[in-house]
Amino acid sequence: MKEHNDIGFKMRILSNLIKRDVEKGKHQLGIELPNGVNGWAISYFYDNMDKDIFQKDFETEFSIRRSTASNILKTMEQNGFITRVSVESDARLKKIVLTNKAIDIHKAVLNNINKREQRLRKGLTDKEIDAFLKTADRLIANMEEDND
Repeated sequence: MKEHNDIGFKMRILSNLIKRDVEKGKHQLGIELPNGVNGWAISYFYDNMDKDIFQKDFETEFSIRRSTASNILKTMEQNGFITRVSVESDARLKKIVLTNKAIDIHKAVLNNINKREQRLRKGLTDKEIDAFLKTADRLIANMEEDND
């Protein structure tokens, strides 16, 4: 059998293994995970829990229009991921607050990501990890150059 030393072939195998592990992790968590943009939004709100975040901040952070932000937030509220709470200084303003459900999901996902990262790094030295990351950055740059 021919040995495959193509970078793209090896990256495809690794990508498939990681995707499979992500799906396995979702199943093991036993919870309905938020879809793409909701997941990113939960992460943003979680990372900024020490601040008052309003719809306008969300629009700016994600470079989205007001109507798009409104629809996303409405769906997140319906799914029990956020609540909107009036602020004392201006009752018209509603800050966005993560629910315990969203916080628990976010923590579970982070834990899953950290476990996967530990498995990926197992047996590698710091020098090997650094070399891989630099190489991966260069590969990404190479692919982006031809796609402009």
